[in-house]
Amino acid sequence: GIKFRQNIEVGKDILFDELKQKHDALLIATGVYKSREVNLIGNDLKNIFPAMKFLTASNRKGLGDKVEEFDNGNLNAENKNVIVIGGGDTAMDCVRTAVRQNAKSVKCLYRRDRENMPGSAREVHNAEEEGVEFIWLSNPKEYIGTEKILSILVEKMKLGEPDSSGRKKPEPISNSEFEMKADMAINALGFDPENLPKLFNDQNLLVSKWGTIKINYQTMETNTPGIFSAGDIVRGASLVVWAIKDGREAAVSISKYLELKLQKKIKAA
Repeated sequence: GIKFRQNIEVGKDILFDELKQKHDALLIATGVYKSREVNLIGNDLKNIFPAMKFLTASNRKGLGDKVEEFDNGNLNAENKNVIVIGGGDTAMDCVRTAVRQNAKSVKCLYRRDRENMPGSAREVHNAEEEGVEFIWLSNPKEYIGTEKILSILVEKMKLGEPDSSGRKKPEPISNSEFEMKADMAINALGFDPENLPKLFNDQNLLVSKWGTIKINYQTMETNTPGIFSAGDIVRGASLVVWAIKDGREAAVSISKYLELKLQKKIKAA
């Protein structure tokens, strides 16, 4: 009995207010998928991709889909010198996927050291066993090329005092620049939520300073009765197991909400 409506953009193809009027309860589970950008000279060069685009193309190809950008070589790491920028689990997915696509070389550029890397230590170890080279305490400064990327200008970093997150803050080392050859660069710096109040045209929807939706964690309900939220759009970028947990808890809360609403309607009649 579940109906899937595809290619529908809330706020554009249908108003959020319309959805609220047509349904007794709503669940917002949009996730966070907007890639954090690296604002560098050369950003407009070809063969610089966000992690999600690279991984999605690889997954679709693995499922047997026709993926034009993979087939024409753009999103295919085969025989390329690949540099992945970032140090989280998504970066690990990218470097290991590039290895499986038979890249010529795969390097991971991270601005902190191994001890301060947010990604799984086991994933890092496995990636190193597969031939991935980690360039620690290094940060991209400029993309170099004509139409396509040819190399990345990198500067060495040192760790200073702890920042607000408690981790030591990376600081650039003067006159430490060096160049790394790159046929493909993949930005894997994490993901941020979309501005949902703006996209949904609903300024009443409360969000945190990070853009995640504020909820009552006991009920998974937002500040608007009947509207619930779960997953990364509440937690920030996290693991699928947490999204599954949130989804189950939200389903229970929605069921209770609808039962209570029905009981009130029966009593009123």
